Amino acid sequence: MRADFFRAEDPETIVGSAEWDGHRAVIEAEDERVRASLQRVFRSAPVALPYRGPRGPEGETVVEPGDLRWFRAAATVRSAEEGLGVRFVTEVAPRWDPALDPQTYGWGGR
Repeated sequence: MRADFFRAEDPETIVGSAEWDGHRAVIEAEDERVRASLQRVFRSAPVALPYRGPRGPEGETVVEPGDLRWFRAAATVRSAEEGLGVRFVTEVAPRWDPALDPQTYGWGGR
């Protein structure tokens, strides 16, 4: 999974990215200030997430470093603190899906 970061005033321009390699965040950014911000975002420390139970109490839950859930939490919570927005990209090899193929239903070529 990859996280692409942008400045709030220009969401179309990606200023840096980080990819979860299964163990840590691998950061890429040309601008040294952005790189430093992303290093703070992905520092190896727990992340507190707001918790709103369906009928239970509200509060926070803590996500410990070391897995994809933490990567997403750190990117979401800490990027906002650094003045950056984030969008997640999952790279999956394209596959043929018969449910999406119009010819499956006899609609092809019309």
